[in-house]
Amino acid sequence: MPVLGGSPRKLGDIEANDGAWSPDGKQLAYTFNGSLFVAKADGSDSRKVVSMKASPVLYSPVWSPDGRQLRFSVKEVIDRPGRYWEVSLDGSNLHVLHPEIPGLRNECCGHWTADGKYFVFFGSNQLWVLPRNSGLFHRDVKPIQLTSSPIGLGGPIPSVDGKKIFVAGFTQRGELTRFDPKSGRRGPFLGGISAEFLDFSKDGQWVAYVTYPEGNLWRSKLDGSERLQLTYPPGYVFNPCWSPDGKAILFYQQSPRGSESKAYAVSKDGGSPRPLLPDDTLPQVDPNWSPDGSKVVLSPNPGRPEDAIRILDLASHHTSDVPGSKGLFSARWSPDGKYLTGLNSGMTGLFLFDFQTQKWTELSKGSPAWPKFSPDGQYLYALDATGNGAIIRIRLSDHAVEKIADLKNFVMSGTYGSWLSLAPDGSPLLLRDVGTTDVYSLDWEEP
Repeated sequence: MPVLGGSPRKLGDIEANDGAWSPDGKQLAYTFNGSLFVAKADGSDSRKVVSMKASPVLYSPVWSPDGRQLRFSVKEVIDRPGRYWEVSLDGSNLHVLHPEIPGLRNECCGHWTADGKYFVFFGSNQLWVLPRNSGLFHRDVKPIQLTSSPIGLGGPIPSVDGKKIFVAGFTQRGELTRFDPKSGRRGPFLGGISAEFLDFSKDGQWVAYVTYPEGNLWRSKLDGSERLQLTYPPGYVFNPCWSPDGKAILFYQQSPRGSESKAYAVSKDGGSPRPLLPDDTLPQVDPNWSPDGSKVVLSPNPGRPEDAIRILDLASHHTSDVPGSKGLFSARWSPDGKYLTGLNSGMTGLFLFDFQTQKWTELSKGSPAWPKFSPDGQYLYALDATGNGAIIRIRLSDHAVEKIADLKNFVMSGTYGSWLSLAPDGSPLLLRDVGTTDVYSLDWEEP
């Protein structure tokens, strides 16, 4: 895009998630899914530098001051922290940038100071710095935390004169919002609390939700009364699911270091959560009850094509793979127990498994996410990131796709930036971003 305005110009035929020009402006580094590429500045003569096969997304590429190395952030799987890696321009000497630091997660958005001596980056909502001598022969040098801000920080940009670092400071908060499918209007739900991952008891009298951004599981009556906190830090709760009898809630939780995800069940009246499979080493994501309450479906993480969706028999504690489900995730059980949902790892297709035929059928292409069956089981709702974004629903009888709401002017929030659920009357629920962002300058003094 020209600085002084004008039409944007496409850089060759590049498909990319993120990019950065080299210090001399002659080359372009960019990432696409699990690979890092380098091309000429105009996007021509592209070549692959390295691929991370177990990683669905590489992002935040950064050139070294001398233009000989590239750093990039790797998001391996959903429940593992993003980390910076470094590689030489010819693809050699690939390595993690620094030893693992407890509590340091989601590293990205790094920049070098003006003198090229320090690498400043974002991680765990704070700023960190790594000295330049943390290269091939000094990999034991650890990052130093620069800030302990009560608000989240990100996007560090060192000033040209080397005296300041500019950062974005943000307060994370959402407003729970209900869409009325008949009138098209939207308004607060449960008083507009900052919560996500809502699920409702079968009788529609109770709701379970996760506070945002704290990540704690609560339950209450539908009018907000009889609130009770069910989990406490450390760990972040995801996707609670009520048991058919309304007595327990399933959820999965990440460990504080983000190294694993485990499924738990907790009584609606409180108490210690009970792990479903304490000795199981595979990811236990999105636990979801069968309609009769005798089984639980467990999803793998995206980016693990070797793992399948599994079904746990609660009586025998035996698990079995769903046929043909390797590489799929986000399994949800239909209210009548006849179907399971599945998304592929690239989130380019929504699939439905029929237990009677033991086969998968593709329901929708595009960029579907957060599949949710309607309470009557006749429709499957999802978020579609195609274009400006929309809420869609698919009729199971003939697979017809209908747009329920356009999200062009709706800014979503949440742990993953978006989320969708349905109220007991079938109304879509989203979390609207009502947080704040400001720009701050920090004085930089070299040690």
